[in-house]
Amino acid sequence: MLGLSEERLAPANGIELAYQEIGDPGGEAILLIMGLATQMLAWEESFCAMLAERGFRVIRFDNRDIGHSTKIESAGLPKRTDMLLGRRRTAPYLLRDMADDTTALMDHLEIDAAHLVGASMGGMIGQTVAIRRPERVRSLVSMMSSTGNRWLGLPAWKAFGTLFARPGAGRDAAIEHSVRTFRTIGSPGYPMDEARFRALAAASYDRSHSRAGIARQLHAITASGDRTSALSKVRLPVTVLHGSSDPLIRPVAGRATASAIPNARLRVIEGMGHDLPEALWPTFADEIAANAIRAGKRIKPHPNAKQPA
Repeated sequence: MLGLSEERLAPANGIELAYQEIGDPGGEAILLIMGLATQMLAWEESFCAMLAERGFRVIRFDNRDIGHSTKIESAGLPKRTDMLLGRRRTAPYLLRDMADDTTALMDHLEIDAAHLVGASMGGMIGQTVAIRRPERVRSLVSMMSSTGNRWLGLPAWKAFGTLFARPGAGRDAAIEHSVRTFRTIGSPGYPMDEARFRALAAASYDRSHSRAGIARQLHAITASGDRTSALSKVRLPVTVLHGSSDPLIRPVAGRATASAIPNARLRVIEGMGHDLPEALWPTFADEIAANAIRAGKRIKPHPNAKQPA
């Protein structure tokens, strides 16, 4: 199997972003943008290799305020009321700043335009790049995400609590909190491999842990507003993937995203929640490759690839 490069830091938009690559350096670039409170490690190496085998130059990275990327520590911990009400004036940054981080990373890597794949908050960031800098985006896959309309796809009550739950102090408590969260929001049709998930949660905690950074990311989401009108002007290949059983960003939000973007393709995956089950990785890879083909990408044939439904 192809292996990830060593981790590097890139200057981007006045901060530094940690990133890794895998695949043909001369291949078309694909940037994997992760969601709230989640490091690039969640784009697991085997999944990245699936995309690299299709001829992509695959780049995964930590968003600001997570992992080894810059923490905006001077902003402190936002107030819960400000986050809930989406008060823009108190947000230290918005999704548009995180979108500009993404294009700045592309500048550093000398990438004119890339395929973007974003999960949850990462989908929101990818949408924002497509709105602000469409010439930098060859195609977009928005996964388990939303348009930013706060009244569509509101979390189920059990999932809402995971956004504001406070883990206890220390490593073990943080790992247990992660496990509890994904038991709540994960895929009922694809049971969690708990041992594997615990290992990922432990690796993430050992790498970096910032409760204030996670809160600032959440504030960026709530303060960034509704993208529905702006998405109607997006003119590039877009696929929207969403789980039928997602309790955190419910399926109606995925449908609204696809409806907002002209000619977007929607696939609702039965039994999927708000996570990336290993059993679905081939499905994700096939959908990403098919969307890139719509942009004119010549994909290497994969022996196990299936035509997206």
